[in-house]
Amino acid sequence: MSSKADWPLWEVFVRAKRGVSHVHAGTVHAPDAELALQNARDLFTRRSEGISLWVVKSNDITASDPDDRDALFDPADDKTFRHPTDFELPDEVANM
Repeated sequence: MSSKADWPLWEVFVRAKRGVSHVHAGTVHAPDAELALQNARDLFTRRSEGISLWVVKSNDITASDPDDRDALFDPADDKTFRHPTDFELPDEVANM
């Protein structure tokens, strides 16, 4: 059996109620997904705060670099065809 220090890190996401998104709640260490779920339940839903848990190995997450935000999240202002103002609506649609 490996020591706890060798266990992978898991990111924990909790959904508080139906109809809302899962929100990152923190991390746990566990040797596998099943134990990660149990640890997450014990740590993050002790007071019935959630109805659903997700656990994801931290190593399996690929994230963008905040320094690349300008290039990655460019609003594409030069692509005016994406704006509805460039299209004329037929009268039968405009008068609905």
